[in-house]
Amino acid sequence: YITASFKQKALDDISINFRENEFASILGPSGSGKTTLLNIIGGLDHYDSGDLIINGISTKKYKDRNWDSYRNHRVGFVFQSYNLITHQSILSNVELALTLSGISKKERKKRAINALNEVGLHNHIYKKPSELSGGQMQRVAIARALVNNPDILLADEPTGALDSETSKQVMDILKKIASNKLVIMVTHNPELAEEYSNRIIRLKDGKIISDTNPYEDVEENKVNKDKNKKTSMSFLTALGLSLNNLMTKKGRTILTAFAGSIGIIGIALILSLSSGVNDYITSVQKDTMLSYPITIEEEAMDLSSFLESGGMSRSKDKTSNKKDGVYLDTETIELASKMSTTLYSNNLKTFKEYLDNKKSEIQKYIGSNGIQYSYNTKFKVFSYDIDNKLINTDGSTFNSKIENSDNLSFLNAYSTPFTSNIFTEIMPDVSGANISSAVKEEYELIAGEYPKNKEDVLFIISKNNDVNITDIYYLGLLPSREYKELLDKIDKNEELKFDNKKLEYNSILNKKLKLLTASDFYIKNKKGYYESIIDEDKKVEDLVKDKALELNIVGILKQKDSSKNNLINGTIGYTKELTNYIIDHTNNSEVVKYQLNNNDINITNGLKYNVSNDNEKVKEAKKYLSNLKISEKASMAMMMVGNSNPMVGMMGEKELANLLDEYLKNPDKKMMIEYYDNYLSPGSYDKVMASLGKIDLDKPSKISLYADTFEAKDGIIKSIDNYNNTKNKEDKITYTDYVGLLMSSITTIINAITYVLIAFVSISLIVSSIMIAIITYISVLERTKEISILRAIGASKKDVTRVFKA
Repeated sequence: YITASFKQKALDDISINFRENEFASILGPSGSGKTTLLNIIGGLDHYDSGDLIINGISTKKYKDRNWDSYRNHRVGFVFQSYNLITHQSILSNVELALTLSGISKKERKKRAINALNEVGLHNHIYKKPSELSGGQMQRVAIARALVNNPDILLADEPTGALDSETSKQVMDILKKIASNKLVIMVTHNPELAEEYSNRIIRLKDGKIISDTNPYEDVEENKVNKDKNKKTSMSFLTALGLSLNNLMTKKGRTILTAFAGSIGIIGIALILSLSSGVNDYITSVQKDTMLSYPITIEEEAMDLSSFLESGGMSRSKDKTSNKKDGVYLDTETIELASKMSTTLYSNNLKTFKEYLDNKKSEIQKYIGSNGIQYSYNTKFKVFSYDIDNKLINTDGSTFNSKIENSDNLSFLNAYSTPFTSNIFTEIMPDVSGANISSAVKEEYELIAGEYPKNKEDVLFIISKNNDVNITDIYYLGLLPSREYKELLDKIDKNEELKFDNKKLEYNSILNKKLKLLTASDFYIKNKKGYYESIIDEDKKVEDLVKDKALELNIVGILKQKDSSKNNLINGTIGYTKELTNYIIDHTNNSEVVKYQLNNNDINITNGLKYNVSNDNEKVKEAKKYLSNLKISEKASMAMMMVGNSNPMVGMMGEKELANLLDEYLKNPDKKMMIEYYDNYLSPGSYDKVMASLGKIDLDKPSKISLYADTFEAKDGIIKSIDNYNNTKNKEDKITYTDYVGLLMSSITTIINAITYVLIAFVSISLIVSSIMIAIITYISVLERTKEISILRAIGASKKDVTRVFKA
């Protein structure tokens, strides 16, 4: 043995043989090497030189598993201190060796009971060791040693803790065993050795000094009795050992479990908090990006550059002027200059091609709501109120009253030049469904159903279940005369009193609306041109009856109380399917096709798009004026000839029309040119097509790019910047990153919170790991005796590890 600097030779060149069955006693003073010799024979200690030969087989090449199997199958131990596992029953203690031998539970119990019967303990098999006397416990140890039918029984001071009467009983059992097995006993009691053993070996200072019955092994061909088999403890057995151990110390087990749980619960709580906060952050980011997608329009203003270059904050940077005169403040005109130079036209057609390429860099940053393309569709929607009066939902039905009143001028904000702002397209889903899942998360259907066809539309109400009263009248849900009465009262400065008026859901559902596209209003006249009848009420009413697409309000959609995003900015929401219909209907209309086939003239007035000189301008002006109606000619005569002919005021319409015709035979060239430039310029081909409602699907009017996180949004911006680096100036994309301008500081805060949560989790993990390590270490120290017993009966290191894992 070497302990620090101390070195001692326990056994010194021992050479000894044992018979297959004999009772050998080893005597000697303390420190003579008796127990060491016993442990080497039993495979608990290993020699550092020499050899241990078992049945003619050397153990020099034994590995751990061979020694484990040897201790389990060939050797049985009986210790002075019994070494029983206190939290196991007597039966379980005896069965323990068999659990490592792969024997079935039923067979284990049968053999263990037989072994206990042999030592006279059949009435005590379910007792715990603490309920037995010393002699009974030693007999349990002998039963445990014999249960596996070993070849060798090793007894280390088996009677050292027993009285003489009990010692005699134990020795009688050992002598009986020695009749067909090898029993080797270490003892300090020479009287017992002389009385029961048939061979006495004396040791002193690690050497054999006498042997009463030496044995020389001269047989060369021994029968191989090697029955070393692999030992293994099942996990269930390990679990049972651990559970029984814990149950014997319930109070401490509960305290230990609680102490260990503090760290684990801490981790769980912080992980759940971290997960919850991260989910919340993700939700906030997604909500924010849903409300503020990166939007790119045909005409865009680079607000980011405008703000970065000074923008509205120039007044803060002013220097003080000297007090020697009046200086010019150029801030306003400089600001106007900046505003004009930050306006750009975006080539959305080329950019759409880039976006539609699934391999483009930007695709990996696009969020769950995808890319939404918007088109500037032109249409008008009409409705009949309960008095069967036709109402234009853009508010133009009431315009004459509004325009003629100073008190009502603010209501002009509710009407638009062509398409009513009451109508809005609902965001479609990336899966192809009519309505996005994001919309369904923010809104709830409180009546009716979702649209199934292009004609189906939804009525949108606020969280408070209300809608703008103006929209109600514009949609014809209430009589138009009531609204006119309200306008009259406002115009007369009369006080208005409103009842808490409401509409039943059923009165809104299935309300019929009539849709006409911009192209529907162009009718071919006798001169072969297409004129708009939009201001001719009777013709419009006939057009509504004959040609309009009927829309049905099939459902009522309400913004949820928990909603943070107003995704629908209108009262009537229609689907992408209706948008596609409007585009297809317009593009295939007679007027659009005619303009496509006659792309050199404006088909609404017959004027050429490209006039190269003044003579052509005069010719085009004469041609246009000659084709006017009589009333229109009369008005033009008053304007053009009135100053030069005092009799004009006394003429009728026909006479005035004839007067204009005469004038046009030899008109003033300068006046014709001015009239053409100021009133007749036909505009560009593209503008005329836009007024007809023609849409190019490859050229959206607006593109909305949705991201789910700020990081993804930054990735989209980086991708656009990379795209711009590859394009000419006219094809570069201009955008404003509103979220970036508003949320940069919030991103920093979110990152800081994330790092703090990570730190909390790490600290808790370390503390909990230390706590668990300490508890496990204490448990190992406390159960060293149990480990020794398990090792002595053949348990491998893996088996012991399995017990503590369990």
